[in-house]
Amino acid sequence: MTGDGIKETIDYVQVAGIRMTNSSLFAYSISLAYLIIAAISPILSGIADYGGKRIAFLRFFSLMGALACMSMWFFTDMNTLWVGVTGFILATIGFAGGIVFYNSFLPIIATEDRYDDVSAKGFSYGFIGSVILLLINLVVISNYKWFGFEAKGLAVPTAFVMVGLWWIGFSQIPFRRLPQDSREKTRGNLLGKGYQELRKAWRNLKKNPNALRFLSAFFCYNAGVQAVLFLASTFADVVLGFDAQKLIYLVLILQIVAIGGAWASAKLSGKKGNKFSIMVMLVIWTVVCITGYYVQTGLDFYLLAAGVGVVMGGIQSLSRATYAKLLPEDTPDTASYFSFYDVMDKISTVVGTFTFGFVQQITGDMRDSVRALAVFFVISLIIFSVVKIRRMAVEG
Repeated sequence: MTGDGIKETIDYVQVAGIRMTNSSLFAYSISLAYLIIAAISPILSGIADYGGKRIAFLRFFSLMGALACMSMWFFTDMNTLWVGVTGFILATIGFAGGIVFYNSFLPIIATEDRYDDVSAKGFSYGFIGSVILLLINLVVISNYKWFGFEAKGLAVPTAFVMVGLWWIGFSQIPFRRLPQDSREKTRGNLLGKGYQELRKAWRNLKKNPNALRFLSAFFCYNAGVQAVLFLASTFADVVLGFDAQKLIYLVLILQIVAIGGAWASAKLSGKKGNKFSIMVMLVIWTVVCITGYYVQTGLDFYLLAAGVGVVMGGIQSLSRATYAKLLPEDTPDTASYFSFYDVMDKISTVVGTFTFGFVQQITGDMRDSVRALAVFFVISLIIFSVVKIRRMAVEG
């Protein structure tokens, strides 16, 4: 029993003969999904760049993710647990796989002095879209009888279908507006070419100590960031007893505040530089994790979520823009370089989410998992302090 009469309830499931908490299963599912995409993203990004098939791969992963998300409509009870787990893993792979190609467009559609602004706008628009869809789902779940559902729990699966349809619908915009794939036929073994491009990017990165230091720091802090973003709702559910409606409120707070956070981070980086801005956010992330260990009430957690929202979009958009600034100028094979960034993103997500689930499983207290994440941010602060980032003058 925690303060203010809040009880932490832990449910267990059997998977492949292993008994684990349902929250650990959720964390491990994320870890598995990102482990799979980490293994294939370097190949895919190299192939996409060499074969000029960015849009094709972006379309494939988007469609797979959307359909997998919609399949979770059929996850109704523990007898269909495999449907929920499989659908969630495939949807996560679809999202993570698509991001590989989404990120690689940044140096193509924007000049270097506009990286921060364009990256921040991309995240802001994404958060706005999430807020709109969350509000729609909130109306459906809160007023389930209006829509013919006998119970609130029966209305929740509609959210998965709505997300899938939303995903398919709005993905048509980048499919039509982004630079289209090359129509030239490629020769040779594209799988082998992907590895060759990856090795070439690695050789070039080894000559760029700043980029390697940045990737090391990014690996550490992204492990903490992604674990928090993926598992904050699980913490609220297990530790604070949030129901589906309160969880949607929680995500709404995160998304709404993140809209301003992404914008503010771009402005701050314009005045103080990327390094100063990211280090400030890393300090905030560290405080968030330490404070999260002591949170006791729903109001406390909502306030903490607002703090996460301030730095959530900012650190993601600035990280992507900062890495783009550290790449060699006039680089044609940006997808291969961004494969390293994406591999760090995926593997660090595996490490962060697995650490969260493992600590919770061995200690029985999810609060320990939150506190453990603070270590990632402290390490990243130390590494990032020696990274040198050039500042670009922005016109206007």
